[in-house]
Amino acid sequence: QVQLVESGGGLVQAGGSLTLSCAASGRTFSRYIMGWFRQAPGKERESVARITWATRNTYYADSVKGRFTISRDNAKNTVYLQMNSLKPEDTAVYYCAAASTPGAYDHWGQGTQVTVSS
Repeated sequence: QVQLVESGGGLVQAGGSLTLSCAASGRTFSRYIMGWFRQAPGKERESVARITWATRNTYYADSVKGRFTISRDNAKNTVYLQMNSLKPEDTAVYYCAAASTPGAYDHWGQGTQVTVSS
């Protein structure tokens, strides 16, 4: 069982940076694929980035590629999302999620708000 708690959201001006953290509890954290998702008002939730347990494989949505970096520290049971060159369209609630098998995200955090002002 994995429980997830996000932090690090806030208000930032366009072009600025934020780092989101997701602290996980549970002994098997290192075995999970970890992902970041976001949902803007009136829009569907979308996948932003994910990272496998071995950190050898990462995925980024085209809209954030080159600006966002996902990483994980299995010793600290924490996954991060470094967000640079933020744009107003990045404004959303960001969620951390854990998948025991590819695509099967069965654990979710409560979300953290990111607001980018123009």
